[in-house]
Amino acid sequence: MKEFLKVLRRFALPYKGYMIGAVVANMLSAVLNVFSFMSVMPMLHMLFGMDTSSYSFQPWQLDGIKDIAINNMYYYTSELIGHYGHQTTLLLIGIFLCVTTFFKTASYFLASAVMVPLRTGVVRDIRVLVYDKVLHLPLAFVSDERRGDIIARMSGDVAEVETSITSSLNMLIKDPILIIFYFCTLVFVSWQLTLFTVLVIPGLVWIMGTIGRKLKAKSLFAQSKWSETMSQLDEMLGGLRIIKAFIAEDKMLNRFRNVNDEYRDASNRVAIRQALAHPVSEFLGTCIIVLVLWFGGTLIFSENSPIDAPTFIFYMVILYSVINPLKDLSKTSYQIPKGLASMERIDKIINTENPIKETEHPTEIASFDKGIEFRGVHFSYANNPLEVIHGVDLTVPKGKTIALVGQSGSGKSTLVDLIPRYHDVSSGEILIDGTDIKTLRIHDLRSLIGNVNQEAILFNDSFFNNIAFGVENATMEQVIEAAKIANAHEFIMQSEQGYDTFVGDRGCRLSGGQRQRISIARAILKNPPILILDEATSALDTESERLVQEALERLMRSRTTIAIAHRLSTIKNSDEIFVMHEGRIVEHGTHEQLIELGGYYKHLNDMQQL
Repeated sequence: MKEFLKVLRRFALPYKGYMIGAVVANMLSAVLNVFSFMSVMPMLHMLFGMDTSSYSFQPWQLDGIKDIAINNMYYYTSELIGHYGHQTTLLLIGIFLCVTTFFKTASYFLASAVMVPLRTGVVRDIRVLVYDKVLHLPLAFVSDERRGDIIARMSGDVAEVETSITSSLNMLIKDPILIIFYFCTLVFVSWQLTLFTVLVIPGLVWIMGTIGRKLKAKSLFAQSKWSETMSQLDEMLGGLRIIKAFIAEDKMLNRFRNVNDEYRDASNRVAIRQALAHPVSEFLGTCIIVLVLWFGGTLIFSENSPIDAPTFIFYMVILYSVINPLKDLSKTSYQIPKGLASMERIDKIINTENPIKETEHPTEIASFDKGIEFRGVHFSYANNPLEVIHGVDLTVPKGKTIALVGQSGSGKSTLVDLIPRYHDVSSGEILIDGTDIKTLRIHDLRSLIGNVNQEAILFNDSFFNNIAFGVENATMEQVIEAAKIANAHEFIMQSEQGYDTFVGDRGCRLSGGQRQRISIARAILKNPPILILDEATSALDTESERLVQEALERLMRSRTTIAIAHRLSTIKNSDEIFVMHEGRIVEHGTHEQLIELGGYYKHLNDMQQL
């Protein structure tokens, strides 16, 4: 229960107005329900001749209010029968029941309706919170987690929270109110019977709680299997070309079937245990009714009975009304653990600490005037103690183009990822214009930097929106100018709707060269003073490489550029080339100087001449 209340404090508190409305509506519904039954029983008692006594009106007062209320209801009933006769009185009783039932059901509907915005609002808030958290966590988090698992937590787990927790919230507001009002009525009618009932009910609560406590662990396991199912689906969609190329459809299908069967089995166990709630509560509720019937019968048949038969019938009606909300509460004892298991998985994302932190009073930086400097930079990933970068010292003067070369895995991409703080250095410093980047506002730092990567990441949107991505209020003229510089305008205009044409998922409707030129146009429009090129032409054919290289040369003019390249021909004209090997800079100089040196760079150059 503590975990459940904690979830409510975090997410339901902003919607407390809806909860107050639900409480008021449920209280009104309970009062109308009790009043209708309480007033009808004595009426029917006299109407059918079971009581022939004569009654007179007694003034209302707190002392002896129970006897006064019963007497006055008998009095009003006798007056109706005397004035209108038995048939008309019966009709009036029916109309009275219809009116009270209408207002009772209207109140019940209102109580349910006001909870809908709360339920949908909490789910929306959780989804936005998870999405926002994933957006702001470092790249290492997404690399360590399976994308399908993250998607499963935002879809299946959040939906389970809505179904199990927020939907149960309506019952948790309604049922206690009904139970309290009905219980007070039972005490009012017969405290002896109520005392006996109270001694029996805890057994029901204990049995239901014992069964429900084991549900959370089973639900947690089932949700983990759902995550594996979504991960397999994500991998299949992302690798469909390779799957078909290697004729691995059957292998992938068998993998999916296995994990899907495990998810089904886990879901079956959860569903079977949850389905146990209704029959168990039904059986135990019937046992309570039987026991109360037996005890009430012994009271009625005894001498000086504290309760008569009509009152006992009314008592049983109200007691049966108590059993239904008790059953609903028992269902919530099954539903809530399922939701808490899903909330635990969601919290794994929400509570993940972001290691990339800003200082409380960041240094302002609006321009780039001097250069970038690495001072004794070391770096290792959080989940791997082995260092990837070992004591790198490097200076990039403003307006210069430097290149990083080396074998795959030498640390080139990791080194440049430290500049925009996708990761933070383990030790050492990275400075821009002499200021440690850790003291800068992350937004200001990244606004100085433009990226063109080996994999051109596009969104399933129009050419215009992909080029204008990250640039507020970009005009069509600016986008067209950027596309022309990037050698992209011609093929954009040849598409069906020009700049309004959608590029497909991750740009799947475009060739590799076209995607890369759109990526370059995006960087051109941003117009950053610092440019990072991460093997921007390595995956292209000769013709596409020529067009992209022309676009890159236009983009690099008057900018400070750090280029990572495997093809040495693309960086020969760099102002300085740094050779990396196993996380260290082992050589640096111009192309000619490094060839004369006869070290790692010359070896790489000779390999590409073969």
